[in-house]
Amino acid sequence: MTAKHPYPVAPPHIRIATAQDVDDIHAMLFEIARATGCEDKFKSKPEDLARDGFGHRPAFEALIAHNGDVPVGLCLYFPSYSTFRGKAGIYIQDLFVAPEYRGGGFARHLIAQAAARARSQGGHYIRLSVDAGNIIGQRFYARIGMRHAHDERIHVLDGDAFDALIDG
Repeated sequence: MTAKHPYPVAPPHIRIATAQDVDDIHAMLFEIARATGCEDKFKSKPEDLARDGFGHRPAFEALIAHNGDVPVGLCLYFPSYSTFRGKAGIYIQDLFVAPEYRGGGFARHLIAQAAARARSQGGHYIRLSVDAGNIIGQRFYARIGMRHAHDERIHVLDGDAFDALIDG
């Protein structure tokens, strides 16, 4: 054990999130918003996560990493499909590790578990986006073998523009 990482050297305990975890998931998602300076854009509530992640047709799955009984990490993802590859995969929407646990393998273990779950369900790849200013995150993803898709840009349609497109 080192002073920086208050946990044993053993791999973290990671499990599939349940509806009972929505408050912890929501709190970790808010920490992502805070870290990226987007608190004002963070509108979700625990009820939204319960409805959309643990209802009749779950829109996402999440893995939670624990240090003892304390949730310290999250990987939230959903199915994806690549028509170019002709294969299914997953899209990681959110990855979070509490600051005091970073650098100790929690994020790598979370992504590896998500990849293993994807593979067990016929998945062949992971996609994600990373905040342009998150250089540490970008370096981490490169270290675990992810590559930047230089030929792609993410576009978003939401809010009034989303409604205007539908309503004509």
